[in-house]
Amino acid sequence: MRSRLAARSTRLVLAAAAVTALAAAATACDNGDTTDAGSSATPSAATSAAGGGSDNSSSDSPSTSGASAGDSDAGGSADKTDSGDDSKSGSGDGGKSGYGQSCGTNDLDFTVTSESQAGGYYLVTAKAKSGITCYLDVNTPSVSFGSGADGVASPVGQGGEDPIKLTGSAVAYTGISPKTTKGDAGKEFENVIVATSDDDPNPAELKLPDTADVDKPIVTNWSTDRAETVPVIV
Repeated sequence: MRSRLAARSTRLVLAAAAVTALAAAATACDNGDTTDAGSSATPSAATSAAGGGSDNSSSDSPSTSGASAGDSDAGGSADKTDSGDDSKSGSGDGGKSGYGQSCGTNDLDFTVTSESQAGGYYLVTAKAKSGITCYLDVNTPSVSFGSGADGVASPVGQGGEDPIKLTGSAVAYTGISPKTTKGDAGKEFENVIVATSDDDPNPAELKLPDTADVDKPIVTNWSTDRAETVPVIV
């Protein structure tokens, strides 16, 4: 009986020892796991720190991006400056053709009135169209009745200013006598052709206030004084 008790006590002692050994081993494993966890936490912290560095880098990126936007804005300012130059250039001539140039017939507006002096003549008034500034460089207009050579008016040299500037309300006058001969000779015309020069590609055909009897017509020079444009043969 005692031997059984002794054997049982021995087994209990051994079992207790085994439990103690297992507990020690478990404790050692737990410590190892803790150590591993701690060491694995350290790389995580390093990674986080690296991530923080990355964040700093990304915070720098917006600054770089902002500089690029500034460069873009600077480019935009340059474009605006160029457009300003264009606008200024446009204001130089008001966007109108013929500024400071010789007057073409199509730069002018004409009116024709019938006058009674010197046996009757036609007074032609020329005025620059709105927005046009030009000069009558050719002293005498080109005038004809019809397309025939016998309808071309001869200049008589009266009046004349060279050149005459036309702009705004400024006007120039020329006088046309359709007939300088006596008798019944002549042709009738309802229009007169006027141009600022012989080679003007756009002559103006003006309606006369009445029917003209034309034979050896004459024309004066341009003048700003209408009194100088009463056509007479000197």
